Amino acid sequence: MISSRFIAFAGPVVVVLMSASTTLAQTDYQYQYDDILVPAASADEPVAAAFSTDKAATYLQQSAAAWIGTRKCIACHTTGVHLVTRPALSESLGKPDDNLRQFALEQIIDLKMMRRETLLKGVNPVKVVYAAGGLAEWDAHITGQLSPETIDAFSFLFEIQLENGTWANTDCWPPYESDTYHVATAAAMALATAPGYLKNPPDEQAKTGISKLKKFLRSETPPHDYGKTLLLWASTRMPDLIDATQKQELIEMLLSHQREDGGWSIRTFAAPESWGKGNRAEKLRSEPEFANPPSDGHQTGLAIIVLREAGLAADDPRIQKGIAWLLANQRESGRWWTRSLNTDKWHFITFSGTAYPLLALQMCDALPKVAAK
Repeated sequence: MISSRFIAFAGPVVVVLMSASTTLAQTDYQYQYDDILVPAASADEPVAAAFSTDKAATYLQQSAAAWIGTRKCIACHTTGVHLVTRPALSESLGKPDDNLRQFALEQIIDLKMMRRETLLKGVNPVKVVYAAGGLAEWDAHITGQLSPETIDAFSFLFEIQLENGTWANTDCWPPYESDTYHVATAAAMALATAPGYLKNPPDEQAKTGISKLKKFLRSETPPHDYGKTLLLWASTRMPDLIDATQKQELIEMLLSHQREDGGWSIRTFAAPESWGKGNRAEKLRSEPEFANPPSDGHQTGLAIIVLREAGLAADDPRIQKGIAWLLANQRESGRWWTRSLNTDKWHFITFSGTAYPLLALQMCDALPKVAAK
């Protein structure tokens, strides 16, 4: 059971900023819990008059807190992303509250209590991956040392690993809950981020599990260019997944998607039918901007993060064009707009579409520090 104390990691409960002219019905909130009211995400939300790290941080904190308060679980698009990105943002946003780590630990406990046939279904294996990833990121960025809890979470992770080396996932909610390739790259990132874990696996189970995962990622063809982007990202932390030629090809692929305005669009990284089982194809093809999709926060932030970790310098002109796009396209609420691949109601992808830009800006020394409290 997740205690209500876990909303504390978000800091004081506040209403996320809305423009004075905005009036929203209760059902129009993207996230809502007690006094937390996060307005609906929309392409029509005005661009911010001035960049604000504080507003972006508040959006992430309050949205994650509201999800925990209402759903009490890991969802890849919100709390999962928060677990694996927030520790790395400590340099700019300050150390996360310890309750964020405790939330990951409680999730592991709850998942362990599931019947095995339930645990192996749907997104439950992905929840294990993101909880373990959150603990690994905490170890890497907060304490600097591998914890027994992270080792235990990885042991649990390997217990539910599929024989082919990856983990079960749903195939209907892109990009996170769409294919087993995505979850394999997320697991690789987690294992490689945990301090010293890959160098000294604790037991034979870990050694076998790591070997199976590497074999999967080396042999399985990514389902689309988005999957190739994730492979490149994972390879920056687990370098023996690909060789130098493959790495350069993936870098060039990623750069080839950059838009004229400097940003990237997630919609250019896969044909509509290539996301999961293709159940979003009709929705995606019917969008008015299908032929020329605009740059978005999720993919622009992700592209810059991956390119920086792959070795491109912060002052590379292509990186700088992306940074300029991010600085010029924050919205009044503090988030960046990214249209959902799934529905046109909640647009939860604006969460990663805000976490990734913040991390990208930090990695390029372009993120103003939060205001002193």
